[in-house]
Amino acid sequence: MVAVKLSRNHGHQLALTAGLTQCRGERVLVIDADLQDPPELLGAMLAMLDAGADVVYGQRRSRAGETRFKTATAAAFYRLLRRLVEIDIPLDAGDFRLMSRRALDVLNAMPEHHRFIRGMVSWIGLRQVPILYDRDARYAGETKYPLRKMIRFALDAITGFSVAPLRLASVLGGVAAALSLLLMIYTLGSWLLGHTTPGWTSLSSIVLLIGSVQLMVLGIIGEYLGRLYIEAKRRPLFVIETVVASQRS
Repeated sequence: MVAVKLSRNHGHQLALTAGLTQCRGERVLVIDADLQDPPELLGAMLAMLDAGADVVYGQRRSRAGETRFKTATAAAFYRLLRRLVEIDIPLDAGDFRLMSRRALDVLNAMPEHHRFIRGMVSWIGLRQVPILYDRDARYAGETKYPLRKMIRFALDAITGFSVAPLRLASVLGGVAAALSLLLMIYTLGSWLLGHTTPGWTSLSSIVLLIGSVQLMVLGIIGEYLGRLYIEAKRRPLFVIETVVASQRS
């Protein structure tokens, strides 16, 4: 057994990446330690790799021990993500998967910091097959993914695999520009006809509308710019403090 200790808490996805970089086997199983994903499926997953698959991913039929809110939001997220991205990211599939050596080598060669590993594995291609299972309740402990981290994780997934938000920003900018043009025509027409110009209420509404759209567009662009800034630094993804291997007799 080998344990990898990082120099600090780098987050779930980078911790998983650190472990995967240390793997030397021909087949690598990714599984959480809370026993929600059944390790007894390993035999069937190995048989599927023997049959020619490069990745066997667990696809959940049900999720025990989780709130309706989390189940509903997770289902909605995966379906929204699938509509936004151009690759086939399986529905209701987490990080629980068995990978061949060549699939893992490609995954380890991807350098991005904001990682969505289940999407990155899907991007690789090769032959990927699902294995259906019912996810059990957590054996012990509490989840380390509160709502704030889940939202951050979802943003990493969407911005890492889709430019749809940037296109949405362009559409919103175009709509705002069209509305502004129509309002300008209306204002000039009212002035030429001698009509009374509307008061501060309409003017404030227009300013707030355009300003809010601009801020939202800038926020979307800022998310992508921030990721470009982080990637441009080329810092290491993580720092390993120690690697401890058990002594075999």
